[in-house]
Amino acid sequence: MLIRPASPDDAAAIAALILPEIAAGETYALPRDMDAAAAVAYWCGPDRQTFVLEDEARLLGSYFLCANQAGGGDHVANAGYMVDPAARGRGVARAMANDSFDRARANGFTAMQFNFVVSSNRRAVDLWQALGFDVVGQLPGAFRHPLLGPVDALVMFRKL
Repeated sequence: MLIRPASPDDAAAIAALILPEIAAGETYALPRDMDAAAAVAYWCGPDRQTFVLEDEARLLGSYFLCANQAGGGDHVANAGYMVDPAARGRGVARAMANDSFDRARANGFTAMQFNFVVSSNRRAVDLWQALGFDVVGQLPGAFRHPLLGPVDALVMFRKL
């Protein structure tokens, strides 16, 4: 598996990866009807570094890395990750997470914070906890899950 910076040539593959997850509305607080251009603009925005993980020239995942806040909070990183459903269980998310930690440290970040982890996304919550994140806040009913109704959102944090 190769993790590399995303390029403009990756836009269609990134859109194909992230649009189904956004449309499902179960893990990201984004408009479910987001079109490809808006989704790619969000994922690859000018305030973030975006990476792709590919295996045999097939995109299996992508993540972005950015500052969680400006000014006095710009030493804490934030990131978002998506994995092709067909590649789940193959270590793609873990590989991208570890890569993001290394890149965040190289960029001078001293910690990473996830502001809104949907509590029903157990795969993500379990992975983040296994990788040293603590739940430092819980927002009761902050996410409207399309199947489960209101579920909590978690704030998760770890030092790098």
